[in-house]
Amino acid sequence: MMENEFHILIVDDEPNIRSGLAKGLAQFADKIETAGSVNEGLDKFDAGNYQLVIADVRMPGDRDGLDLVSLVQQRRPGTTTIVITAHGNVETAVEAMRRGAFDFILKPVDLNLIRQQVTRAAKHHRMLDENHQLKEQLAAAGEITGIIGNSQSLQDLLAQIRQVASTDATVMIQGESGTGKELIARAIHDQSNRSANPFIAVNLGALPETLLESELFGHERGSFTGASRQKPGCFEQAIGGTLFLDEITEIPVKSQVDLLRVLETQRYTRLGGEVELQSDARIVSASNRDVAQMLEDGTFRDDLYYRLNIVPIQVPPLRARRDDIPLLVQYFLQRFCKRHGRPLKSVSSDAMQRLTVARWPGNVRQLRNVIERLVVTSTSDEIGVSDLPDELCPSETFTSVDHSQRTLAEITEAAEKSGIEQALAANDHHRELTAKSLGISVRTLHYKMNKYDLY
Repeated sequence: MMENEFHILIVDDEPNIRSGLAKGLAQFADKIETAGSVNEGLDKFDAGNYQLVIADVRMPGDRDGLDLVSLVQQRRPGTTTIVITAHGNVETAVEAMRRGAFDFILKPVDLNLIRQQVTRAAKHHRMLDENHQLKEQLAAAGEITGIIGNSQSLQDLLAQIRQVASTDATVMIQGESGTGKELIARAIHDQSNRSANPFIAVNLGALPETLLESELFGHERGSFTGASRQKPGCFEQAIGGTLFLDEITEIPVKSQVDLLRVLETQRYTRLGGEVELQSDARIVSASNRDVAQMLEDGTFRDDLYYRLNIVPIQVPPLRARRDDIPLLVQYFLQRFCKRHGRPLKSVSSDAMQRLTVARWPGNVRQLRNVIERLVVTSTSDEIGVSDLPDELCPSETFTSVDHSQRTLAEITEAAEKSGIEQALAANDHHRELTAKSLGISVRTLHYKMNKYDLY
């Protein structure tokens, strides 16, 4: 049997019904076989590869169509079965469904109705087959700490992770917001000989300057108001392991000097302390900013950058690895359907195409958030184009406008509004993160959100 072929087995003791169904459904299957009893049907089922079995309930012998449904499910779980009968009642229908039947149809058979159900069954089979293929690809693609993808750019990245992980070299990860820089850092740690020791992550952009030194190096009791006990810092917590310094470019110049000293001497003291402590943590840092521009502006020290950037790793944006989007969609569907107690959903081919060509300014983080939203809000087992949020294609509305009838100011404002909408969606409407991704202040973002009525 070739991949994705659809084969039907019809089991009914009436020859006219068998031949009529086989003829009426010929265009819907690659192969159709018939049988006149449950035993004959089972023999053919065991010898062939059928995706759909259509069975009458009442047949000669000691087994009926409901027994066939049960035996088919035992032999090949997931096979779709449709039960037909001239003696329909609620009890029989319930029992058929309990045994795993896909549908229950009364005689005389409405050919149009059964064609509809066969079309549904074929679609269901294709969905299961695609899910199975994607699961196999996920298993192969998820070799390193849940990093999903088969694209060449991601495979190059994974090769770089494997190469650098076995060393103690300092690594600097650069990439856009939402590309998974912390996941890369964890992968480096998990593949290293330090994996049995702690992985400590600290977001330097989220710490006020007054707490930064204490957070990194720790403090002694009484070293400042409120310091009621000794507290180890991140360097101390990460002894023997990996210290991940996220948003490294956000730290102020004074703290850059302190950090450089520790990296060069491998020694530090707690705030308010006198005893020097030995640093034994591998340093992995990350930034989503243009570090070269910061060096030119003098907002980030050259010497610290060169000390952190021993091994540079550039994480590709999602738009550079679109081939990975179907795998990521399937991964997030499985994850969030399980988390939220939903049956596993599928995505229509048209919707998957839309997801694949979307801009994704927020990268994998935005894709993850969109899929979780769809899992929670969609009412169908299959997610279609109509279920997708408008944020995935705001450009369609903008580009459809006749620019020749608009002023340059109007065109510019429309583009600015569209860009802000995408950035808000990519950052879950977190205004500080959105402002940072756009390179503007929070105050400017508030002004523009008011201007374009984006609240």
